[in-house]
Parts: sequence; structure tokens; C-alpha cells
Amino acid sequence: MKGIQTIKGGVYLVVDPAMERSLLLCKLAAALKAGLVAVQLWNNWLPETNKQEYIAVVSDVCRAHKVPLIIDNEWELMLNSPFLDGVHFAAIPDNYDLIKQQINRPFLAGITCSGDLKTVKWADSNKIHYVSFCAMFASPSAGSCDIVMPSTVRQARQLTSMPLFVSGGITPDNICSLREQTPFDGVAIISGVMSADNPFEKVLRYQNALK
Repeated sequence: MKGIQTIKGGVYLVVDPAMERSLLLCKLAAALKAGLVAVQLWNNWLPETNKQEYIAVVSDVCRAHKVPLIIDNEWELMLNSPFLDGVHFAAIPDNYDLIKQQINRPFLAGITCSGDLKTVKWADSNKIHYVSFCAMFASPSAGSCDIVMPSTVRQARQLTSMPLFVSGGITPDNICSLREQTPFDGVAIISGVMSADNPFEKVLRYQNALK
């Protein structure tokens, strides 16, 4: 993918590489047809997985729809893979300047904020491309995240103009009520789409709720 594709808002899909591969690719292809702003490969690999080969296969599906593929935390995988477009950090990295030097090419960068606005301030000063808040609601796939209050996201909007995503228990039904409490630009979804019988229709429901 030439240059950096800006992520402004919308539906950001996180996929679990521990899912059976053919099923994952089928569901991902359907979700991409509905329109995604980015796809992230979650750091939940099965033992003995050839990560570079797996990334290449998932990238083929994403690139067909011109959607960037982002790796969760393992930025080192970008060093030998031309198929990755960015990295998502779970927390502020200790050596971000060194990471940029080693990657040595333009890339998308995002970070999870679990309620500490210092993360937002760091992201803004380091020109990170987006912040994702985890978790807004209880969710099995966001089990390690603390619950984030809507007031925290409101404060974050006062600190930065970068895109803000919310995650953790987000459904098409609770987006509108959450939007009444706090501003955000998009939603980061795992099971809400990948466990759906019809990922295409589910993504459309998220998109309609965001509108």
C-alpha cells in the first residue's frame, strides 16, 4: 500500500488468528465488502503459526479492498513484512523513536487507552494516528481492559483532534446511547462482527448506527 491511508473513523475490525483460518478469511472478506477502515491482527497466535505467511494471506484479502492491515503490538514483524501497514500498541512503548528508526518506512500507529489520559497526551504529541478506548462495556474479548467512563473520552476530545475509537462490548444498539454521552469517531470490533452469521450485514448495522 503506497503511503499512509488515513484512518478517520468508522468500523475498525480486529481479527483473532486463533480462529480457524478458512472461516476467518470467509468472514473477513464479507466484512470488507461492507466497508471497513482498518483490520488488525490480534496478538493471539496459535503455537507453531508461520506469522509471516499468515500475514501475507490476510493482507491479500485486505488489499483487494484497499484496507490497511495493522499488527497488534508485535512491531518487529513489520521489519520483514511488506504486507503490514501499521502497528497498534497496547500501551506507551518505551522506545518509540527507536521503533520508528528500525521500521524505517511510513506506517500507521494506534494505541489503546484504558482511561489514563497521559496516553492520549503522548499519542497526540507523537502524532499517533488514532486512539482506541478499551473497554466501554464488559466484553469477553476485552477482558483485560478496565471499564472506561464516557467522561474520559469527552476529556480526550478536548485534548486532541485525532480520531477516537471505542471498543469493548460495543453493539449497533448501544452506539447511539453512548454517542449521547460522549463524542467518538469509530468503533473497534472483534466478536461483534466475527461471531456474526452474516458479517456483511453486521458491519452495515454498525455503520448505520454510527451515522
